Amino acid sequence: MRILIASDSFKDALSATRVCRAIGRGLKKAGHGFSTQLFPLADGGEGTAEILAHHLDGQMRELTVKDPLYRPHTARYLLSRDKQVAFIEMAQAAGLDLLKPAERDPLETTTWGVGELIRDAVESGAERILLAIGGSATNDAGTGMAAALGYAFLDKTGQALEPSGKNLIRIRTIVPPKAPLAGNLRVEVLCDVSNPLFGPAGAAFVYAPQKGADPEQVRVLDEGLRHIGDLFDRASGKSIAAMPGSGAAGGLGAGAVFFLDAVLQPGAETILELCRFDSALQTADLLITGEGRLDDQTLNGKLIGTLCRKARLHQIPVVALCGDLQLTAEKQAAAGLTAAFSIAPGPISLEEALSGTERNLEKTAEDIGRLLAISGIGRSPVG
Repeated sequence: MRILIASDSFKDALSATRVCRAIGRGLKKAGHGFSTQLFPLADGGEGTAEILAHHLDGQMRELTVKDPLYRPHTARYLLSRDKQVAFIEMAQAAGLDLLKPAERDPLETTTWGVGELIRDAVESGAERILLAIGGSATNDAGTGMAAALGYAFLDKTGQALEPSGKNLIRIRTIVPPKAPLAGNLRVEVLCDVSNPLFGPAGAAFVYAPQKGADPEQVRVLDEGLRHIGDLFDRASGKSIAAMPGSGAAGGLGAGAVFFLDAVLQPGAETILELCRFDSALQTADLLITGEGRLDDQTLNGKLIGTLCRKARLHQIPVVALCGDLQLTAEKQAAAGLTAAFSIAPGPISLEEALSGTERNLEKTAEDIGRLLAISGIGRSPVG
């Protein structure tokens, strides 16, 4: 049996590569001689550049940029061998994981470092930039990114403002750069959420609490996003603020459209295309994947949902391993999962679950391998 092991990372526990290796070791221990292919993946969030470097021919570039609190920070991005395509993770420069819990404050944090990465890529020859915007610590609507690219933001007195979430409401004038980026630059924002810029389903109300904002700060941030969204719409003649995904990454989705003329597109689909996932899937009899938590979000935009849809097209069964299983059997079937298993060995604390992820993945995969060995399952249709 040919088994394709394709998984994202388990957040705060294990990288995608180590997840796939653990599952592979478990299947090998089952002793049935399975043919396995390890295919670590990402959905456009943290770790995506390394995943693409694993699958594609390119080089990682490293430079010092500003972190979300304007401190010097070493960040990396992927540049293709011909230097025409760059893959940039905003989380490398403006990610939530770069800050200690006590430092997280979306009123103050900035996407400045993202702009520095973009400028370096363009100066290195990139004509196409793939910008992954998952895992942000920010709520500045991309104004920090734009400032690093030469934009200025003025208040009602004409004074320059520091680009941040708290200052969005004070912006009256957006001054474009004297030396804009190359006219032939194409920027594609990888985005798997459909939130608008502001409002109850917008960036502040949905995501800012995860970044350290209290209810009053959420209200202030939402007012700022509403204001900058109005400026974007009036200056561009487009309805940017209402675009699905404009509220992604604290409004960076909207900012990328306005400042970079970017297009928003599904991150998981784009990553799978770049990694040539379909070619690997077509030779498999079974797909095993993983996710830290399987819940209702799995059915909407996350990587595992995309994997299931692709597997169903080829009538390939899908088995998922997860730390926390919150899907009913009916919802698993609706997601396209043949079966799903929690790797937790019993009632344990979160700390125990995280520290034991690798061991528990391997053990569960071994158990699955033994079941496969006695069932004789191969390529079979899924409902």
